[in-house]
Amino acid sequence: MALTLAVCSEGSGELPEISFDLPRVSIGRAESCDLRLPDLSISQHHASIRQRGRDYIILDEGSTNGTFVGPVRLAPQAPRALQSGDRVRVGRIWLQVRFEPFAPTSNQQLATKDLALQLVAQHLHEQGQTAIPELTVTAGDNQGAKLVLTNLDHRYVLGRSATADLVITDTNASRRHVEVWRKGAQVFLRDLGSKNGSALDGSLIFPDKELVWLNGVQLGVGATRVLLSDPAGEALSELVAGADIHLTDEEQSSLAAALPPASAPQAAPRLEPGDATAPAMSLRARYRNASSQPAAPGRLTSADLGVAILALVVMGASLLGLFWMLSGKR
Repeated sequence: MALTLAVCSEGSGELPEISFDLPRVSIGRAESCDLRLPDLSISQHHASIRQRGRDYIILDEGSTNGTFVGPVRLAPQAPRALQSGDRVRVGRIWLQVRFEPFAPTSNQQLATKDLALQLVAQHLHEQGQTAIPELTVTAGDNQGAKLVLTNLDHRYVLGRSATADLVITDTNASRRHVEVWRKGAQVFLRDLGSKNGSALDGSLIFPDKELVWLNGVQLGVGATRVLLSDPAGEALSELVAGADIHLTDEEQSSLAAALPPASAPQAAPRLEPGDATAPAMSLRARYRNASSQPAAPGRLTSADLGVAILALVVMGASLLGLFWMLSGKR
């Protein structure tokens, strides 16, 4: 049974939910937490959810602003049992807890960082600041050239070709040297089998291997250096290093009044830019729909046929036994 945690605070938009299959899930602002929530109202190690047999409990780990299950504030280190559908508040952020018979999220470390970056990017957007990553050539013939990675999942090409998205005239650059793209809130790159190779933060990149490109790290193509500036990544680092803020009683009351309804609908699947068609129903949705819908009246299901056959076998065995007993008495 997987433990699913989903951000359900007002204004959180469509964010990825993460499913865990761990005996202990840590929640907080620190990079080491299983669920990273980048808000200064949340302590570095704020709370944890632990498995006890087939049940889950939640504990506040001595946080600055407390952990709430619904409107109830937990005493530090005092365990409280959780029910599927409970809403939990840590600092300013509300979470919904669900227990589901589905596989856990693959690559949870990458997923929780992506969630943290998306939360930061939304906050920057609300403050009127840009959250779009940008590439800048810091050394080489094309020094000063820039490329803004505006579109999600678009593959931007860096190389010597005049049609490249970021032209690099370095003699050691191939026509199509590397490609860069945004997926979720992170930036990825891949060497396209270039003749002289590429280096990320001084380490050689293997051809056709996808890598995460972190904020402030430089890509080397010959004598050319390309720097990634990611406002969300920079803000996330600052939030991790910052000190906890104390919520006032008024802020706590306002957050308690914003308790999300228990029957809040699931966020619709996101349509990426350029995708004009509705996404196919997810396997999880298919499973739920198939398991929750009754069979049409008057139609036999495979389970019905199995029960009927089993009943006939038992009846036949009983008749044979009765016949054998009567034959033996003669």
